[in-house]
Amino acid sequence: MDSSVDLADRFDVSGPAQIISRATAGGGSSPVMIDWNNEEDRRCVAACVVKGTYILENDRTSCRVHARALAPAWWESFHFRLVDVLKDENFKHKGDMFIFGAIYEHVTPADAPRHPSAPQYIVAFRGTMLQHSKAIQDIYLDLQVMANTLSGCNRSLRAHEAVDTLVAAARGKAGCAVWLAGHSLGASLALEVGRAMMEKEAVNLPTFLFNPPQVSLAPAVNMLLPDGVRKGLHATINLVKAGIGIVLIPHRKRMERLFERLSPWAPNLYVHEKDVICQGFIDYFQRRQQVQEGVAQSATKLSYRDMLFSLLGMEKEQPHLLPSATLWKNSRMDEVHGAHELHQWWQPGRELTLTNIRYSFP
Repeated sequence: MDSSVDLADRFDVSGPAQIISRATAGGGSSPVMIDWNNEEDRRCVAACVVKGTYILENDRTSCRVHARALAPAWWESFHFRLVDVLKDENFKHKGDMFIFGAIYEHVTPADAPRHPSAPQYIVAFRGTMLQHSKAIQDIYLDLQVMANTLSGCNRSLRAHEAVDTLVAAARGKAGCAVWLAGHSLGASLALEVGRAMMEKEAVNLPTFLFNPPQVSLAPAVNMLLPDGVRKGLHATINLVKAGIGIVLIPHRKRMERLFERLSPWAPNLYVHEKDVICQGFIDYFQRRQQVQEGVAQSATKLSYRDMLFSLLGMEKEQPHLLPSATLWKNSRMDEVHGAHELHQWWQPGRELTLTNIRYSFP
């Protein structure tokens, strides 16, 4: 193996040891069997396939092909094959394409039926690659996430097109499930696509969002204000939002209808409590848990930014306003890996301090 290879890209070194060990226990045969009824196995597979999507682009830029390619082990180990890659165009050099996502098909062994909980396809989106020579492309999209304008970018349109085509082809096929998965910027793409599929086509796609970004003032507020003051501030914010919503009746009614359409879709959000990039989601769901009933409950469907756009005649909604979701929160800090890194999500549950809360609407 090339000594210049980043060990984090090698499945045998950095992959999920608890799953790799099953192949060893079975006499070294590979791929390994997955318990699709087990949340930990589903989480590990989804995270590893996203990791493989990062490495696809690393393999491309490093000219690693065939036996030298490192990416295939991250999906072939779980009985998946690469169907297609999703590429974006360099906005400086037309025709210069690079990989931001991929479609994988689950291929069961010939002597085994497909498990009813297993996906037929996984569409995976990588996040920002800061060390990449074209990192400016990802950073530009990160800014679009912050401005809530990601839906209009070419990468988002390409992702929508790919998933629309895949879902259309899968219609009528018994047990054909399509999963969405992404990390960081890729989680924003998966959220955008999954949300649109539910809202516009009533198609409920299982979705795995690892460290999804949502910019928020919550980290600063949590650091600067004591608990009692924070609760009072949040209560005031909710009441003000609810009051404005009473005035902006069309916008409030629109958001209520949107929540009803989206409510069957419950994406899995995987966040670390110390990850400031995800703090907006953590803060939103924590405040929502505190507001169970009464006038202030309507504030959980509203945001000041959306209401401002409504006054200007433009209807938009913040992506973190989700009627249903399962929030998985890790509170254990790895000495080697940071709170925003994907690596944590294929670790076994015993190595994470993981809690989960299921939120639903109404």
